[in-house]
Amino acid sequence: MILYLAAIIAGFAILVWSADKFVEGAASTAKHLGMPSLLIGILIVGFGTSAPEMVVSAIAAMEGNPALALGNALGSNIVNIALILGITAIVAPITVNSKIVKKEIPLLLLIVLASGYLLLDNSLTLGEGIVLISGFFTLIAWSIVSAFRGRGDTLEAEMDSELIEHEMTLKAGIIWLIIGLVLLIASSRLLVWGAVGVAHEFGVSDLIIGLTIVALGTSLPELAASVIAARKGEHDIAIGNVVGSNMFNILAVIGIATIIAPMNGIPVEVLNRDWIVMFVLTIALLVMSYGFRNKEGKITRFEGMILVVCYIAYNSYLGMTLSGSL
Repeated sequence: MILYLAAIIAGFAILVWSADKFVEGAASTAKHLGMPSLLIGILIVGFGTSAPEMVVSAIAAMEGNPALALGNALGSNIVNIALILGITAIVAPITVNSKIVKKEIPLLLLIVLASGYLLLDNSLTLGEGIVLISGFFTLIAWSIVSAFRGRGDTLEAEMDSELIEHEMTLKAGIIWLIIGLVLLIASSRLLVWGAVGVAHEFGVSDLIIGLTIVALGTSLPELAASVIAARKGEHDIAIGNVVGSNMFNILAVIGIATIIAPMNGIPVEVLNRDWIVMFVLTIALLVMSYGFRNKEGKITRFEGMILVVCYIAYNSYLGMTLSGSL
């Protein structure tokens, strides 16, 4: 047991550090290769902060634990909105100015609805995995078009500032990109091994471990990125980071895991409990970001506290459900 817990702690620590270096290296390399800063903000950062979920879920699926992969994706989306945006808003209220981010949030809601439709029969087939991956590549194409059409967006100015602050040579960017990727894969493998070991020791399902421990750990890069961005006044990076990550989690993380290991007999709780929580939180994000009824599009400290309370309540419910089944 101690060895499994040590593996989880070490896996998390290396995962957070390597994900940060992977994103910095990828962003710097892309900038040197002439990629517009707005596209880096939309695509590279969003993809990079979802890299832990992608690698962890892929490894879990390959090792015969697809439920952990599914739980990781759904749980990470819940963590991203309820805990990460909640804490970020408490630290520094988030004002949503970017037109691109405001276009992405309704798109995220549509993707969430589509995932719910796929889960109606409590299974995810190979064909549905291909559909999700196709959606992922469509999203990438849409992101590229949006980046070139959205010149002058507030997100672009914020990303320019970030790239200047973390400027490095092309050689250094490539080196950190490779080191970050290698350690990302190694730490994910360590984390999955520890998480599965703990699950078996306590008789907890892979799904619950994925929804809680693994989801929280793989979302730590988003937490760090969003809080730091909000404190620097880069509000659109803070929320855009979460929105992009959530879209990638559904389309790429679940898609990759499903293609590797199609899932049959998915517990009904996934749709009736976990998906519904993710859906409600996504609607809440839409309402807060658009600021209906003449309210400015802003996540206030009070709303941030409500989001954090929702996260605590959800995990408490999981805990009570778990204790009742033991």
